Amino acid sequence: MSAVNEIFVYLIQTALTLYMMAMLLRFLLQVVRADFYNPICQFLVKVTNPLVLPVRRLIPGLGGVDVASLLLALLLQALAIVALMALYGLGLPNIGLLLVWSALGIIGLLVNIYFFALLAMIILSWVAPGSNHPAMHLLYQITEPVMAPFRKVLPAMGGMDFSPILVFVLINVLQIALRHMAAGIGLHPALVIGL
Repeated sequence: MSAVNEIFVYLIQTALTLYMMAMLLRFLLQVVRADFYNPICQFLVKVTNPLVLPVRRLIPGLGGVDVASLLLALLLQALAIVALMALYGLGLPNIGLLLVWSALGIIGLLVNIYFFALLAMIILSWVAPGSNHPAMHLLYQITEPVMAPFRKVLPAMGGMDFSPILVFVLINVLQIALRHMAAGIGLHPALVIGL
């Protein structure tokens, strides 16, 4: 692959990864019932509205959750796979395999979002404890539904919360499982964003 093609692939992957993450964050924020008056939420809504609003007319929400943003993330993942396969000169897979690859990529991105959100939450709790920054509130709203069950299993000891260790273990187990599932169906990780 030439340098120009490699740069083009990198730029496509970066742009699609950022936009898919925005779509998935919009979906997650609706699932956890985050405060949509938060400026970060408002930014995500404005960035994703051009694609979400037309699709939402065709696919209504389900239980207060915007399914359109999740389906758009899946579609963007499929388009990214097709684009990368074309750039690498590979033949296109059948639709079923493309959907499975896309779903694995979306699950991988969701796991990565939680990994980095939890990591940011831990670092910010050391650097700026008790901060009222909108990002802190948003991180708390995203991570708390996942953290709460683990806090019941492993309560705070001596003022230290060790439950994130259990969540990191679970995240690593999920990442290993996703990589092996992808390898089992013949997926090359370079083709899927999130793995």
